[in-house]
Amino acid sequence: MMTETTLDDPVDKYNVPALERGLRVLEEFGRESGTLGAPELARRLNLPRSTVFRLLATLETMGFLERTATGNDYRLGMAVLRLGFEYLSSLELSELGQTVLTRLCDQIRQPCNLAVRDGRSIVYVAKVTPPSPFTSSLRVGTRLPVHGTVFGRVLLSDFNVPELRQLYPEERLEVYSAHTPKTVMALFDLIVDDRKQGYALGVNYYDAGTSPIAAPVRDHTGHVVAALGITLSGSAFELGSMQRLALQVKAAADDLSRLLNYRPGQTPGQTAAAPTDNIVSLTPRSRQHT
Repeated sequence: MMTETTLDDPVDKYNVPALERGLRVLEEFGRESGTLGAPELARRLNLPRSTVFRLLATLETMGFLERTATGNDYRLGMAVLRLGFEYLSSLELSELGQTVLTRLCDQIRQPCNLAVRDGRSIVYVAKVTPPSPFTSSLRVGTRLPVHGTVFGRVLLSDFNVPELRQLYPEERLEVYSAHTPKTVMALFDLIVDDRKQGYALGVNYYDAGTSPIAAPVRDHTGHVVAALGITLSGSAFELGSMQRLALQVKAAADDLSRLLNYRPGQTPGQTAAAPTDNIVSLTPRSRQHT
């Protein structure tokens, strides 16, 4: 909960308290809080209701919030969605990834995805789906737990045990299926196995009836910046067939890594020696686990 004192006491002279309050209001909306009213927001943010009403009116006028049918509550508006898609489309990673995903999808005729890590969540930033009666529930912008997904394991490829414990300080991890690692050490063991083979796969790993395969994408610093993979429908896949598909997924991830100027053999944090025109501007991998 953000207190009035904190909001009125900016970290530096460039903070704009009113803008910060407005952004805090937007941050309160999410999957568990799809609709909120002024009284609840005032309680959560410890702000006067009059202040919250003015913030809500401004955000509604700009399209970032809209009223529900009751007229008393609010939900996120289309301006938030447009802003999110503008952000995703501005990422060179997404643009380059879309090309690689399209080529891989043409080869294997399976839904192909690209995901990045945001704290303890993975976020899908690109997707290509072949004409098929199978409709994937994954959409660009879908968020899933890192430790409970195959794509998430790949995104944790660079992590050692202390870093994992910083990300997951709790003793027991939340369980989503029979395959979810229950402790940090169990998660680390899976990551080590994935590193050795260069990809990760699982049958019914997060959702029943889906078998994902993913491989790491590295940028010019050598860090893992994305996970590229496919989602097979059903669980009746012969292991050898999945491993053959995994090699194709890994090859596609390696292609995207090369487009990001990664050179095999370079250690994380080491910038490629001879930059080429393929270098794209990406934020270096963050160690902040918030």
